[in-house]
Amino acid sequence: MSQSLVKNYVHIIFSTKHRNDFIDESIEEELFAYISTICKNLNSPSIRIGGTDNHIHILLTLSPKYALMKVIQEIKAHSSRWIKTKGRKYEDFFWQDGYGAFSVSQKHIFATINYIINQREHHKNEDFKTEFLMILNKYETNYDEKYLWD
Repeated sequence: MSQSLVKNYVHIIFSTKHRNDFIDESIEEELFAYISTICKNLNSPSIRIGGTDNHIHILLTLSPKYALMKVIQEIKAHSSRWIKTKGRKYEDFFWQDGYGAFSVSQKHIFATINYIINQREHHKNEDFKTEFLMILNKYETNYDEKYLWD
């Protein structure tokens, strides 16, 4: 084959440091648009971005030119610097060190989009820890819980 053909959908999840509530509705739209631009610049266009006050979900098509770790590192670094310029309230903003990233099949794209769209409603009944543990278990991911929440 003379060309490389790749299509990888990835659902990325990470929280604010110590799950502090920083991402309120007054800034989320602008933050998500900024992150979308970062993704586009990394040839990994976002399909949907959403979340709540203390965490974010990003569904994107991962570029074959970049490692997933690099894409996430760039998203976190640039968006963290950006949000700190938005006022005193955000001066102490940081993302957590780790992340979750899960492949999504083509047939589950719309379900994942809907899941991300409904984050604020979803989290009226369930906290981030419960949600993240459920996702880890759904994807049969090995983890040690003592390292998840620092």
